[in-house]
Amino acid sequence: MNSEINVKFEIDKTTVRLLVILAALIAIILIGSHSVAAQEVAETISINTRVVFMDALVKDKRTGVPIADLTPENFEIYDNGTLRPISYFTREGQARKPLALILILDLRDDGAGRFLKRPEILKAMADELAKLSPEDEVAILAMDINGEDEKRVWLTEFTRDHAQIVAALSRAPQFVDVDPEDADAKAAKMNNTQNNKSDADHTSGLTLGSDSSAKEAAKESPKDSSGPAPATPKSDENVEVEVIKGKNGAVVTRTTRADGSVGVKRVNKKGDVTLELGDIYDMAAAVRDTTRKSQKERPNSQTAIVWVSDGIAPIFFEDRDATEELVLRSNVIFNSLTTELRTLFKLIMPIAKPVAGKFGVSVYGSAKRLAQQSGGEAVKVKRTKDYAAGLSKIIGNLTARYSLGFTLAEGEKDDGRLHNLEVKVKAADAKGKTRKLEVSSRRGYYLSETGAKELKESTASKTQ
Repeated sequence: MNSEINVKFEIDKTTVRLLVILAALIAIILIGSHSVAAQEVAETISINTRVVFMDALVKDKRTGVPIADLTPENFEIYDNGTLRPISYFTREGQARKPLALILILDLRDDGAGRFLKRPEILKAMADELAKLSPEDEVAILAMDINGEDEKRVWLTEFTRDHAQIVAALSRAPQFVDVDPEDADAKAAKMNNTQNNKSDADHTSGLTLGSDSSAKEAAKESPKDSSGPAPATPKSDENVEVEVIKGKNGAVVTRTTRADGSVGVKRVNKKGDVTLELGDIYDMAAAVRDTTRKSQKERPNSQTAIVWVSDGIAPIFFEDRDATEELVLRSNVIFNSLTTELRTLFKLIMPIAKPVAGKFGVSVYGSAKRLAQQSGGEAVKVKRTKDYAAGLSKIIGNLTARYSLGFTLAEGEKDDGRLHNLEVKVKAADAKGKTRKLEVSSRRGYYLSETGAKELKESTASKTQ
């Protein structure tokens, strides 16, 4: 009996050993196959697959109504004149990114501010913003809140709360037709109130734009990790210096200080004419700050800027070109809502534009140019109802777009240069006749952010 038990026990042990060996073999096979699979994945990841994305708005040329029934076969994308096969396509509503919509209100009291202080106009704009989809968000920046040092405030951070948007817009008149010192005091008071709030309620108040911009610039400035931590910069210290070399040989230097103020200097090709603009906050600064903010806080959203002004935005041509490059690199859709000029400005503009142009300055029209290059809308408004209609047109056209994309070949180099884009649309109507359509999309792209970084390093320097 005992011997039978022992024999049985020996058999069981052998069986166990066999099972262990078999399990080990299976494990080796599985691990090996996993390694092969992992290797295959690694090889797949190593392939440099890049897709150039763009949004395209297609409208009936006669009525201006967006067209929503097109297919990939109706589109052609030309990259520097070469036809690109479309590898990505979605219609409106299929896979649209949420919007990160930023309103920039130019509150100069002799410009758009004289309209943006009217409750009925602010209400009309708020009513249109209420029609956004629930996933879309709005942030509002007020600039030129006085004519002296051009401070600015974020009336609201990104939010989906319509009541918060209404409250933010209602604060805009507080910065129009006020003494500069009063405007500064209001901005500082609102900023202090905001800083005392908890992080959970961060988006409900206002933040002083110059302070936040300076902090962001300071964070992005290169630091020497081998040395001691840099001291907090004083208000007169530079945190960012950007050098922009124009195609015609002129050089523009933008200096951002710790207090958020910006100085811009232009030297012509010969070096004998220098123009300086000190303590400004211009279109270029606003676009840089809002783009930086959106990319950091809403990287998975489609950034869209709505610039509300009277169209007067003095900017050096080289600086405007650099701003256009930033918009295209970041795939930002720039839009303008342009109010009516004062009668005096209408009279002097035909003289002011060519004179300023001789000194390399664009006085009027840069907003429209940025809108055209980025595929956005440039809308002029005059009467109260025009503000609602204009904003409605911009928002409607932002949400009625086709998303297109084409794949870059692995061997295409990141040359850092602008590649011109052209989107063509061909479609027939019910009778078989060619429909008259117009398309809006960004008119260029850069191969990748690698190229952007290389270009930036060659044209800009940053200091603590």
